[in-house]
Amino acid sequence: KKAMDLSFFNDPHSHFQTNPRKELQKQDAQILKDISAPISTRFPLYQSPDLTKHSAFPKLTDKGGQRYVSAVNDKIQFSHGTTTLAFIFNGGVLVAVDSRASMGSYIGSGTVKKVIPISRHLIGTMAGGAADCSFWERNLAMQCRLHDLREGKRISVAAASKLLGNVVFQYRGYGLSMGTMMAGWDEKKGPALFYVDSDGTRLKGNLFSVGSGATYAYGILDTAYRMDLDEKQAIELGKRAIYHATHRDAYSGGTINVFVIRETGYEQMYKGDMNELHYGQYMEEAAAEAKQ
Repeated sequence: KKAMDLSFFNDPHSHFQTNPRKELQKQDAQILKDISAPISTRFPLYQSPDLTKHSAFPKLTDKGGQRYVSAVNDKIQFSHGTTTLAFIFNGGVLVAVDSRASMGSYIGSGTVKKVIPISRHLIGTMAGGAADCSFWERNLAMQCRLHDLREGKRISVAAASKLLGNVVFQYRGYGLSMGTMMAGWDEKKGPALFYVDSDGTRLKGNLFSVGSGATYAYGILDTAYRMDLDEKQAIELGKRAIYHATHRDAYSGGTINVFVIRETGYEQMYKGDMNELHYGQYMEEAAAEAKQ
């Protein structure tokens, strides 16, 4: 009789062409390959916009109007509206904002906090994409706190604005929408104000207004702004400029918030509904002027 071939006991995996270890190695290799692959290949929405078609380029829609659209999905439209302003005056820096968040002709919220605290002596404003401004300014707050811990002193407004500008510059063309102002008080130089946008533009100045209602706000600011304003006059000017912008610009409105940054830190000095101003204080002032 022919003896039974029991040689497969010596190397059963080769005989039956199975090797669990090699299968596990293949699986591990595939997992590593998937992890190392760019995130945009796994999630199409994370694909960076085509360089020939920036996400912020105006494009004609079916209705003939211009809208800002995403390069990833044309149905994603970025129609932003807001009014924010800041200026340096005799007693520090004044920051005034509205509270309306709009998505095209739809009002998404009427109670948005468009002043984002970075530290006790530094605040940022929100204009453009609410998520972009909120995330990156909170990220900046973390970087500023780390700077305070490392260096043993608070970061300057110029350095903080430079950090934010450097970060957003790296994401140019990726669809960010930001137009923010960094306002604060430096330990050595006193009040300071910078404008930073999502293209990496960074400007120093004494007065800025950002948003769809900025032109209306500038009309008031250019008429009455002076560097030697006292705090009461500055608060009234900021309040009035935001009011006129919210009154004329459909994409601005809600509550007017006014902050002042002094050597001791920032403080909110006014919060009120623009309609109450329109039908209250300013209507009374207009009636009094009409009688004269």
